[in-house]
Amino acid sequence: MTQIPRSALILGLAGLLPFVWGALTIVFPDLAFWGQANLGGRFIGPYVQLFYGAVILSFMSGVLWGFATKAEGRTATAGYALSVIPALWAFLMTGGGPTAAGVNLIVGFLGLLMLDWHFWKLGLAPAWWMHLRVLLTAIVIITYLPLVF
Repeated sequence: MTQIPRSALILGLAGLLPFVWGALTIVFPDLAFWGQANLGGRFIGPYVQLFYGAVILSFMSGVLWGFATKAEGRTATAGYALSVIPALWAFLMTGGGPTAAGVNLIVGFLGLLMLDWHFWKLGLAPAWWMHLRVLLTAIVIITYLPLVF
């Protein structure tokens, strides 16, 4: 089965909302003013994108860890070691200002996609996994473009 289950697709797309909202508040200053007044500074522009991006990379480390539990021996050990990379990347690479942090998160999400592919190729992720992950990763990267350019 390579078709993405409806619940996974809907929840995955819903998880993009903070990325999209952050990008919109960068592109449309009036929306940022509204967000600042009604939601607070944590929930607009670069702040929401950078904080949420670090959260999602950390979350995805947990997903990869779960895939590693399906393996045995050296493959499991390598899987556990690889699974912590996205969280460590987010922790170490989101300083240095919003532009640098945004670029580093783009790199982190591209690296995560390579790890997704690795676990998928080993048969540890569902058959539909890469269809979902390519779609979500492409949208995340697009939402970071207003921040880094």
